[in-house]
Amino acid sequence: MKEETMTKVAVCGAHMSGLPLNGQLLMLGGRLVKQTTTAPCYRLYKLPEFIPPRPGLVRMTEGGTTIEVEVWELPIANYGAFVAAIPAPLGIGTLELVGHEPVQGFLCEAYATAQALDVSAFGGWRHYIESIAVAK
Repeated sequence: MKEETMTKVAVCGAHMSGLPLNGQLLMLGGRLVKQTTTAPCYRLYKLPEFIPPRPGLVRMTEGGTTIEVEVWELPIANYGAFVAAIPAPLGIGTLELVGHEPVQGFLCEAYATAQALDVSAFGGWRHYIESIAVAK
């Protein structure tokens, strides 16, 4: 597809390559562009009550860190369907990647982190999931 018919979206959890919701991106014609990190101003939380488990990425004014993300391209015609399927408290907003690059991506409303586990120290959702598997 022509570049102008595609849009980029950053994912930080269950939509990443090989994880349970990645098929949604693939079914909508998504293509992995790169693996990178956010700027060092985010926290990552394991949100309660999601099946499959999902994280919430929250931008902080202080106390943030870098979090691993994947940047995908989706056909612009399928972007609305992807966004419409995102359940609250998750949504799409503008993330800042390392190097100050802006990109649309998953963010979480801060209220949802009150009962959530902060997993930021793992540096990303995949590392957190791997740590749980090793602990079992």
